[in-house]
Amino acid sequence: MIFWTALRKELLEQWRSYRMLVVGVVLLLFGGFVSPMTAKYTPELIRALVPNGDELVGLMPEPTVAVAIQEYVENLGQFGVLIALLVAMGVVAQEKEKGTAALMLVKPLPRGVFLLAKFAALSLSFALGMLVTAAVGYYYTMVLFEAPDLVPWLALNGLLLVFMLVYVALTLFCSTLTESQVVAGGLAFGALILLSVLGALPRIGEWMPGQLSSWAGRVMHAGSPTAWPALAGSVGLIVVALTGAWLVFKRQEL
Repeated sequence: MIFWTALRKELLEQWRSYRMLVVGVVLLLFGGFVSPMTAKYTPELIRALVPNGDELVGLMPEPTVAVAIQEYVENLGQFGVLIALLVAMGVVAQEKEKGTAALMLVKPLPRGVFLLAKFAALSLSFALGMLVTAAVGYYYTMVLFEAPDLVPWLALNGLLLVFMLVYVALTLFCSTLTESQVVAGGLAFGALILLSVLGALPRIGEWMPGQLSSWAGRVMHAGSPTAWPALAGSVGLIVVALTGAWLVFKRQEL
């Protein structure tokens, strides 16, 4: 009962602070709209705007549904992580700075529930944004190219959602370490770089979340390699980040 009350409060706060709207708009813009249109119309734009554009277009891959899907994965992978860092970096730090966290926690509201409700609300915002983005992206890809296979398309979007939630959880953890949103964002960006470096290492890289994005890019092709260790590692990172946030936050004086 306490959790659902806290979750309702967090969802209302995200709506009033426009976090939910920002997440949805960014994902929809760069995934649902820009990706299929970029794949379809970039050659025409180059021909119209660049001298000797035909020669340059000849070096580019032919616009196909596969190119549109690759654009979709790359755009959501980049902008999804960026928006995860931006919307999550102040969810705890800002409340500690303003003193609202202390007021909430004397309700009494367990600190673990306080953090879990914040992560759940952010997860719901990203899930809703991805649901709309997936529907719009599917429609425009179908109109401009052809309809992708539905089940792999849903799997692709599910993998991207988990990929984003890793950075939501890590940024939430960083937000518990400080009262500054800027410092929290900097720490989360450092975690992003660290995971990228680890992702380039043999064996270790197989468990890093970056492999989820790569898997999403090829999931539409039957018989393509999977990356189950990366999915397990990503879920593990989310659990570790939330547990770490709770262990740090429960020892802090507000």
